[in-house]
Amino acid sequence: MKYGLIAGNGRFPLLALENARRLGYEVVVLAIQEEASPEVERLAARCHWISLGQLSRLIEILKEEGIGEVVMAGQVKHAKIFSSIRPDWRLIKLLASLPSKNTDGLIGGVAQVLADEGIQLRDSTALLKELLADRGAMTRRKPDAREEADIAYGRQVAAALAGFDVGQSVAVCERACVALEAMEGTDALLRRAASLVNGRPLTLVKVSNRRRHLLFDVPVAGVDTIAVMRETGTTAMAVDAGRTLLLDREEMLALADEAGIAVVGQAPDA
Repeated sequence: MKYGLIAGNGRFPLLALENARRLGYEVVVLAIQEEASPEVERLAARCHWISLGQLSRLIEILKEEGIGEVVMAGQVKHAKIFSSIRPDWRLIKLLASLPSKNTDGLIGGVAQVLADEGIQLRDSTALLKELLADRGAMTRRKPDAREEADIAYGRQVAAALAGFDVGQSVAVCERACVALEAMEGTDALLRRAASLVNGRPLTLVKVSNRRRHLLFDVPVAGVDTIAVMRETGTTAMAVDAGRTLLLDREEMLALADEAGIAVVGQAPDA
């Protein structure tokens, strides 16, 4: 099988490429210059570097390569959209047509432009299904009563937040919402929360947006997440089972066990 992969930052694109190689898939990478790691070149069948604003060039490459299916892997920082990128004419036209420039609007618009050109945007977890979170405790330690109460409260808040498409994580302490995630990401969220609670333990709750698909913006946790949880006194994390990627899963859960952190997957709310 042949796929195109639009690579953002982080480990997600590298893991997807490594797994695609094991499965025998041919993957052509379109690496975003402002985000992607040079390591993607080593794992790709072929690699094309494009700027974040070059939507026309992206389509040209996919057509030249004969690719009809493409996945997005890795984060593109939302703040980059409002910084120094130079959008081409096609992206300018798309941005002008959007009622809002949140993730749903932007990526949904790109997906429609691709579909109009005969290119389908596939589930971004297509190459990494085995890394999706399980239901139930994935670490040796399960959440205790305090953490369970924080998780239940946090899931209500996080679900409402995700519905507005401004973030997917909340930090909770003693059934109080300490911090909400926006463009800054989970690590910055936890550090900000830790500065407000005077050393009391935090619980992290991550949920997925309530879309039926996983085309983009899939919640991700990994080794770095556990390191920051340890740094900030965050003792438990709850994620949506089947809708959250755990990057470097075995190493991540081993580090959580070492730190006494509980990681649990829960069924996504309707």
